[in-house]
Formats: sequence, C-alpha cells, structure tokens
Amino acid sequence: MTKIQNSKQQLNKSKTAGLYIHIPFCRSKCGYCDFYSVTSLHQIPDFLKALEREMEIYRREMDRFDSLYLGGGTPSVLTIRDFTNILSQIDKIFSFASDTEITVEVNPADVDRKYLESLRQLGVNRLHIGVQSFDEEVLSFLERRHSRSHAVLAIESAQKAGFDNMGLDLIYGVPGQDRQSWLDNLSLAVSFDVAHLSCYQLTMEARTPLGIRQQRGEFSLPGEEIQHELFLTTSETLEDAGYVHYEVSNFAKNLSAASRHNQKYWNHTPYLGLGPAAHSFRDNRRWWNHRSVNQYIRDLGRGKAPVEGAETLTDGQLQMEALYLGLRTKKGIHLIDFSARYQCDLLSENGDIRATLDKAGLVVIKDGYLSPTRTGFAVADSLSQIWKLS
Repeated sequence: MTKIQNSKQQLNKSKTAGLYIHIPFCRSKCGYCDFYSVTSLHQIPDFLKALEREMEIYRREMDRFDSLYLGGGTPSVLTIRDFTNILSQIDKIFSFASDTEITVEVNPADVDRKYLESLRQLGVNRLHIGVQSFDEEVLSFLERRHSRSHAVLAIESAQKAGFDNMGLDLIYGVPGQDRQSWLDNLSLAVSFDVAHLSCYQLTMEARTPLGIRQQRGEFSLPGEEIQHELFLTTSETLEDAGYVHYEVSNFAKNLSAASRHNQKYWNHTPYLGLGPAAHSFRDNRRWWNHRSVNQYIRDLGRGKAPVEGAETLTDGQLQMEALYLGLRTKKGIHLIDFSARYQCDLLSENGDIRATLDKAGLVVIKDGYLSPTRTGFAVADSLSQIWKLS
C-alpha cells in the first residue's frame, strides 16, 4: 500500500459514510435524462425484494452512515407502504447517526400534502423536488410530465407538511431561453424561501431523445457566451437573495442546509450505493452495479452481488479527482491537507500557473484554502486541467 493510499484510508475512517439507494423507475422518461430508469412499473415488487437482499450482502461493508439519499429515477412513484418497508429494512440492517439526513427526490406530479406528511412521519427530513422550470414551454421541451401549477402546489404542500429543509432542481441554458425568462424562474423559486437550490446547465447526452434531435439539427443550445452570462446571472442573483454558492451548481440558505450526502461525493468520503447503476466508493476503490433492473434482480436472486465493474484508483487519479472536485466548491482545497495527503505542494510546484490564474481572477488563497472565484466557478471543470500535478 502506498503512502497516499494509506493516508486516504486513515482519512476515510474518520469520515462517516453515506448511503444512496437508486429507485430505477419513472412513469415517463424526460428527453434530456441519461440517468438509468425504466418506465414499466410492474417490476417494483421484485426490485424491492432484490434490494433487501443487496442490503444483507453489504451489512458490514461500512460501519455507520449519517446520510441516506433515495434518488432515481423517480422515487415518488413508490407508495408510502413501499417507503415504509424500505426504511424499516434499512434500519434493521445498517447503523445510522442520530442526526442522519434522509433525503427523498420527488416529481411534482406525484405528490400531495397527505403523501408528503406520510414521508415526514417516516423520518424523511429533507425533500428534493424536481421542478426544472416554472415555464410551461421549457417543461414541454424537456418532456417533463408536470406543469407549473403542479410545481407550485408541490412546494406549498411540502411546506405545509413540515419540510423546512427542501431543495429545488432548476435547469437553464434551454434553447430559446433568454436572461429575463431565466431570471423570472429564479425570482419565483426564491419567493418560496426554500433552503436549497440546484441550478444545472442543460447538457445533451448523445443517446437521449433530445440528444438525438440535436444531432439531427432540430435545435441548438445557447452559445458559450450566453451560457457564461446565465451562469454568472444565477450566482449573482441567488447570492444577492441570501444564498451561499457553495458548489458550482448548488446554493444553500446557509451551509447547514448544504446537501450532506452530495458533499461526500466531492471530498472522497466513503459511500455505498444500492440499486441498479448505483456507484460505491471506499478507500481507493470504486465499484458500480449493472445498469439493468433485470440483471440486478437475477443476480440477487442467485445470492450474488449485482456488480458490473470496479476500479482501483491510482495515486495520480486520487490526486486529480481531489483537485477537480475541490475546485468545484466554494471552500476549495485546503493546501496543507492536500500536501500531506498527496505529497504534492500545489503552490511551490505550480507557482507560475497559480500566478496566472490569480491574475485572471479565477482563484484566490485565503485562510489556507485555494478556492475558485465566481468567475473561476464558471470554468471550474477546466481549472484542474490547467493545474499540473507532479
């Protein structure tokens, strides 16, 4: 074991892991979505039985969790009875901290106040609503199955059900969208005073329906200059409204409202993923499940873990991931910790690069952290490529 890997394992032992469960079902597929899901719901009972078996396989994989995230797909296609069974089984098999953050993603078209109150009674304390837009034309283009009124009603119902820790997903950079129409979306979202907002730039994956339409030339995305303007507008508007821009696409009313679970992905904290296509990470090893409900159910029916593949990260890969992910967060990279963990002094070994980025207003060094500026956030994915690691 190398010094870096040993340091990483010691660090991970001091971090509490997160548990993710992928619910691979949707009533319909959105045109832009590349996350794994199927639209046939008849396999839900068999999936839930297989999920229990997978929990048993990983009973001792990680000692304790302090976050549980049910994503998808569309978890809200499940009944309250389904959620009751899942959460009961989880509680029997795994150990959780008393203040565990339990998040469920929902589609606005699926939920009403009674459903949401039932989730609260089951212990769900964080809700994430896939609004994507309050604009009917944008919703139609994205092939969402909910309307603006569905979105508004879902948010209001969640607040009445007692969810004070709630996040909304929004998408910008849609064909035909201008700065003002996006500002109108942000203004309405802010008016609900929710704890968390995730604002994603629309990207087209080649194998999605919208990706195929784009390749055919049926439409084009806004140019790089417009996308850059929309990103800066988002950051400025939400920070002026009191939100902290704590990660490239994420904003929180305060840092205590930042997604505890998602932060684990960004700082190499261990996490266990259950369900088809789910990923897991521990120490320097990553593994992932089959992207197939059928294969998932078959494997677990045979008592076999439904793992499709795995990789052991090299020292260099760990370094680059830490740099890439760290420069996507407002906090940035703690220089002393990075040096101790990866035996790499970012400043002395990259002084010229740092000076160039600093002069361009892309990074700052404050309180021992190398952090991106707002302008740096806009090109965050490029910063780690510019920086050279020895």
